Amino acid sequence: MSAVPSADFLAALHEYQPLVRRVCRLYCQDADDRQDLFQEIVLQLWRAWPRYVPQPDAKLSTWLYRIALNVAISNLRQRTRRPAVVGLEDDAARYLAQATETSAYEPEEMAALYVAINRLSDVDKAFVLLYLEDRPYDEMADILGITQNNVRVKMHRVQEKLRKLLVPH
Repeated sequence: MSAVPSADFLAALHEYQPLVRRVCRLYCQDADDRQDLFQEIVLQLWRAWPRYVPQPDAKLSTWLYRIALNVAISNLRQRTRRPAVVGLEDDAARYLAQATETSAYEPEEMAALYVAINRLSDVDKAFVLLYLEDRPYDEMADILGITQNNVRVKMHRVQEKLRKLLVPH
């Protein structure tokens, strides 16, 4: 691995940086943690880049998602030993107020949705992220390493979990 990233890597990173940042936002509530996770994902992408071989039937984004999600989930598991962050709902509401200004939904509805998403398991969050990114089920299956039928079943279960979390008690 060279000490200087290749132009191809830098171009891919520039193109897909929003994708990586969305993964970071979903798995980290604290801005410093998000930046640390972003740097770790970029480092792992750079390390894996020399082994990346473009496939005619596979997208670069699928490869990037796999690495980003694996790093994010591993990072989250390492961080679970730390105390819980106070004010999670406030952080989610603040982020969503900025990120969804053009959304058809009210900021409070979006904040509630993201709070519910944050209560899901690591794997369930990955399904939601891919769904919100409008990834087709075949691409989700490739990214997550499961069958399309399994993606459909798991998406249905995740949607049910979110419905239950969003129903006022």
